[in-house]
Amino acid sequence: MIVGPTQPGASDPSRNAAIREDLREAAEGFEAIMIRKMLETARAASFAEDTPLTGGGREQFEAMRDEHFAKVASQSGAFGFARSIEAQLAQYVTDRKGE
Repeated sequence: MIVGPTQPGASDPSRNAAIREDLREAAEGFEAIMIRKMLETARAASFAEDTPLTGGGREQFEAMRDEHFAKVASQSGAFGFARSIEAQLAQYVTDRKGE
């Protein structure tokens, strides 16, 4: 839930901190989705032929590896998407005294 500067509770620092934490987690989750999609698209462009080492098991492993990499990358801020998303949305959460 995003709190605007004119809504009740907008000046409650503990509530704003909790909302910012939720916002950060959501932004990191979105970044992880974007990274997974980029990896999936890059892998789809592969020109490798089917071999005995390809198939369902390998595809499942690659999907799990991509998911793990995307989560780690988004939490570390390696790509910076989450940071940008959070910064853009945080302006609606911060306490704006005097308004």
